[in-house]
Amino acid sequence: MNRSRDTLKPRVNERIRVKRVRVIGPDGKQLGIMPTAEALQRAYDMDLDLIEIAPHENPPVCKIMNYGKYLYELKKREKELKKKQVGTQLKEIRLTSRIGEHDFNVKLKKIREFLEHGYRVKVSLRFRGREITHRELGEELLRRIANQTQDLGKVDYGPKLEGQFMVIQIVPFGRKARKS
Repeated sequence: MNRSRDTLKPRVNERIRVKRVRVIGPDGKQLGIMPTAEALQRAYDMDLDLIEIAPHENPPVCKIMNYGKYLYELKKREKELKKKQVGTQLKEIRLTSRIGEHDFNVKLKKIREFLEHGYRVKVSLRFRGREITHRELGEELLRRIANQTQDLGKVDYGPKLEGQFMVIQIVPFGRKARKS
């Protein structure tokens, strides 16, 4: 189990077990291919670490630099990539056609909250049993939601029937940066 955690981190200094490595200096210039012992000695002379950057190359590529600084830059780069990634920005609210007034208001408040935070909202109205014969009640309920949220977003599609659900999707007007 511990082995998998160790493989995520690059090998450093004495953990590099190959005979020859391609070395990049702390300034980014190539120092060439040399024995690992010589590369380690150069790193120690500069009071830095030898870090294996590309272990699958032939010979493996190592860089002379401060290991703590390298880990910090790696974490910083990962954080930037996570920020740029677009996650799922669709929230779904489910309700039934016989929803009570207070429950409806609670669901409506939640929908408005999601729209304010920049999420798309999918409202699914579930029909049970023979309720599906009264589709107009479901459509009326979904139109009521659309009317009461029109200041925050517009209806992307719907109301449309998908099996036993009637669905409407509301998209917010201004895409605000959402706080995760």
